[in-house]
Amino acid sequence: MDKIGKYLFLAEPFHCDFSHRLFMSHLGNHMLNAADFHSTERGFGMTYLNPIHKTWVLSRLAVEMEEMPVQYTKFFVETWVEGAMKYFTNRNFRVVGEEGRVFGYGRSVWAMIDTDTRQPQDILAIHDGAIKGWIETGKECPIEKSSRVKMSAEASIVRTIDTGYSDVDVNGHVNSVKYIEHVLDLFDIEWHRTHRLKRFEIAYVAESHGGDKLSFYREETAEGEFCVRIVKSPADASGDVEVCRSKVKFVNM
Repeated sequence: MDKIGKYLFLAEPFHCDFSHRLFMSHLGNHMLNAADFHSTERGFGMTYLNPIHKTWVLSRLAVEMEEMPVQYTKFFVETWVEGAMKYFTNRNFRVVGEEGRVFGYGRSVWAMIDTDTRQPQDILAIHDGAIKGWIETGKECPIEKSSRVKMSAEASIVRTIDTGYSDVDVNGHVNSVKYIEHVLDLFDIEWHRTHRLKRFEIAYVAESHGGDKLSFYREETAEGEFCVRIVKSPADASGDVEVCRSKVKFVNM
């Protein structure tokens, strides 16, 4: 089996926005699916981990696109492991059309946790470190790694939302992709009509759960560049906690 996985997807009409191009959140979901397919086929995926009370959780994601696939476009998500350490593994993505047209790239960082204690687990202990045999360092991923999202005290709160049933995934916490949707919803439709999302970054700090309130703080850090901090207010009133930070870069249409 090749070190690089390649999986076919379709830009379904109802996964596209008003411009008839794929939502970033759905592309993120396809990337996460490709990661699961790739790891499962090679023996360290969720189907193996869940019965032994372990799972993968996304720690960081950066996606940079030259353009998004138009509705009905068939495209591949290629994915490979770039590196693996005790507690984190780096996984890259390339989004490419059937004719070889490159739409963009992604970089991600994953951790493994115990599903009961929610504590980090030793990735290299799975199958005696077999993941190291799947590391591919020769394939190019020409986008920058995730940056450290720095925000000042000037960031203002722009929205607070309740989380519910459709926000929560199989791991019992708010789904990684849902945060992408919520961040992009901070910009109105008129903004999206005149600006194209060039790069999306998100770094996860803590879990949030159904019933939590999420507050979004936003700050413009450069022309077309915004940083977002998401803070949860748990239903049990145990105190506010930062759950993730995001950076988005737009270009004029």
